[in-house]
Order: sequence, then C-alpha cells, then structure tokens
Amino acid sequence: MILDQVIRATAGRVAGLPGTEEYDIAPVRSAISLSSALGQKEQGNRIIAEIKFASPSRGTIRQLSDPVTFARDFCRAGAAALSVLTEPVYFQGDPGFLPAIRPHVDIPLLRKDFIIDERQLAESRALGADAVLLIAGVLGEGLRDMVDLARAYGLEPLVEVHSADEVKAALSTQTRIVGINNRDLRTMKTDLSTTIRLAPLLRNAGIRIVSESGVVWPCDIRTLRPFADGFLIGTALMSSPDPLQRLEGFLSA
Repeated sequence: MILDQVIRATAGRVAGLPGTEEYDIAPVRSAISLSSALGQKEQGNRIIAEIKFASPSRGTIRQLSDPVTFARDFCRAGAAALSVLTEPVYFQGDPGFLPAIRPHVDIPLLRKDFIIDERQLAESRALGADAVLLIAGVLGEGLRDMVDLARAYGLEPLVEVHSADEVKAALSTQTRIVGINNRDLRTMKTDLSTTIRLAPLLRNAGIRIVSESGVVWPCDIRTLRPFADGFLIGTALMSSPDPLQRLEGFLSA
C-alpha cells in the first residue's frame, strides 16, 4: 500500500534527524492559533489553503515552484491558514518551505507531513510551524502521547481521522481540532459523505472540525458547511490554472 511506503520513507528520514535537544525552539514569537482562525466564521468560509506540488494519488499536481509566492497570494486572498506539505518523496515537499514562508504571512502554518517521532515535533517548532497534522490511523496507540508532546512544544495538533473508531481515539486526547479525511489513505478513494457521517460524533465535544480532501467545487463547500468549521483544500487549488480565482470561489461559496 502507498501509505506503508510513505511511512517507511518517513522512518528513513527521521532516522537522520538530530536529537530534540539540538533544535532551537526558543519562543521567538507567539504561535498563531489555528483553532481561533477556524472560529472566525463571520469572515466567511474558513479555508486552509494547501501548498502541495504532488501526491501519491495524482502524481505531479503542479510544476515545483516558489512556495512563498503561493503562500503570500493565498494569505492576501483571505485564507484562514496555510497547510504546507513537507514530505519530499511522494509530495515534492520540503521542510525548508516553512521557514521560507513564515516571515511573509501572518496566518497559522500547519505542517502537513507524516509525524511519527518526537524529533519531527521539535523540528516543526524550530522551522516556524504553528500546528502539525497527526494521523490517528498512523499513530495508533501512540496518538495521545504525540498530541501531548505537540502541545508541549507549543504546537496545535490537528488530529486526522477517517472512521468512528479514530474519532473515539481523537476524543481521548487533548486535541481541540479534528480533521475528517474524506480520503481513505489505504485505498485512496474519496467520499465526501465521510464528513457528514463522522461530524455529529464530534459536535458536542467543543472540537473544531476540518473537512479534508475531495472538496473540488464551491457546491461541495455548501454541502459540507453545516458539518465543518473549515475546509482543507489543496489539489483543487494547486491544479487550477488560476489558484487565486479558485480560492476566491471557495471563500465566497
């Protein structure tokens, strides 16, 4: 399975990271709250615009180019936050995207990668991330500890789920944000009804809900808006001839 290959590649990268004590994580700035950004619904649809140049399901999405340009443009257009892919093998990302982008935007930066080790959390904070994606289906019983560690590093965890059991696991942690992935990472099939099915399990827990994957058209936003506080959109933006116009369509849907 592709997911297993990605995790193996990630484990190889992590093995080469320095120990947590080697990272400079002094709080040179306050983290920008992703949860708060998602709560500002009076400003319109809360879109986490994703900078992503490739994916296992699509291959190359857009020719690799300066991520700072996309970050500045998405921020100016009204994105609530940015998701930055840093996985290099399957997504053509780079951890260096984060410190390159950070000085140019004043909205939260979510590091989108396959976090499996505490060293990646220390690295994320040092690189300028405000939040990190933690995938329940990848971390398993280690999810709760990883959420606690992320918070200890001053990072907001966004716990990604795809099933009722994973929702239950997320609710057993201290996370305040849960992303419902409409894509099954094992089969790569996408079904927007996943958000509709799982969101009610989270609604009474005071959790911010993000619908991830498969949002292609403004009508998808309108369908899912009663069930989510925000929407993480990558491929539909980055594959568009005019990403800014596409983002504006989602913001005003």
